[in-house]
Amino acid sequence: MEEREMRLMKGNEAIAEAAIRAGADAFYGYPITPQTEVMEYLMETDATARTGMAVLQAESEVSAINMVYGGAATGHRVMTSSSSPGISLMSEGISFIAGAELPCLLINVSRGGPGLGTIQPSQADYFQTVKGGGHGDYKLLTLAPSSVQELADFISLGFDLAFKYRNPTMILADGALGQMMEKIYLPAPRPRMTEYPDWATNGTPEGKERRFVTSLNLLPQEHELVNIRLQKKYREMEKNEVRYEMIQCEDADYIIVAFGIIARIAQKSIELARAKGHKIGLFRPITLYPFPYDQIRALADENRVKGLMSVELSAGQMIEDIRLAVEGRKPVGFFGRLGGMVPTPEEIETALYDYFNIK
Repeated sequence: MEEREMRLMKGNEAIAEAAIRAGADAFYGYPITPQTEVMEYLMETDATARTGMAVLQAESEVSAINMVYGGAATGHRVMTSSSSPGISLMSEGISFIAGAELPCLLINVSRGGPGLGTIQPSQADYFQTVKGGGHGDYKLLTLAPSSVQELADFISLGFDLAFKYRNPTMILADGALGQMMEKIYLPAPRPRMTEYPDWATNGTPEGKERRFVTSLNLLPQEHELVNIRLQKKYREMEKNEVRYEMIQCEDADYIIVAFGIIARIAQKSIELARAKGHKIGLFRPITLYPFPYDQIRALADENRVKGLMSVELSAGQMIEDIRLAVEGRKPVGFFGRLGGMVPTPEEIETALYDYFNIK
């Protein structure tokens, strides 16, 4: 059985320690609250001395994502982390990486916007992440942790998925998860890579064909074929990689749909509601892309289910995907807080009662 070490860690520290243990080859980043401790931890614990991992503060987020592009092209496990405005600056590079079909790990410890906004937690980067923050028809495999433990666990998983599909993986966290401390179990270290994919630009042995990595294709008929190949890959992700959690949905009359830190809070809301005799369930998407459309649609098809409510730290973004899944079968309500404000379980419970007129 794999040896796991118990620690009390802040979310950002857990990201960094898990990256070291996942055999990451390089981290390129730039400071921005509330995720700066990721890079600080890597430097303070001397990740380079521990495993040989390269850790570099770039001149900017634009520089950092292009360093990730270069590292990913060599077939290594490379990553970056940032927070909302920083991810915006990286969006062009992320599109290039997706277009070049390169694996890498991206982490967004998101904060409130728009603009510089606030350093408090938010989920308003949902559209940016799953609908394509950069240009072109591309997708990011997106994992949404709801605990510090999942933040750590998703590092290795994120790298594995990125290499499986030659595609960037995003871990969409938030400022609350990045700053909160919890007891977690860290995995035993895995070795850094010693063998590299046959597409990697890590040198051309004598007699071997040169390798090229690019997202540029000026001939439209050829570039259409590239896009068709990408879309086929995304359909494979949608078929194989949907992840979700259902809590007390088997007898529920109403379903709360929430991800990340809000799912943690909503779980307490359903406990409060059930103590009053109301059968409420919680559906938590773990992958935001691919989104669990079929599973939510199946819940909406249940005769006993009277409605669903999206609860978010935003003005309402995931609700659009819930409505697409439900296809008008049942009413879909919404409750959200903005500007870094985090709702209490009681607020969510009351919002559900008010929207569906539950007495």
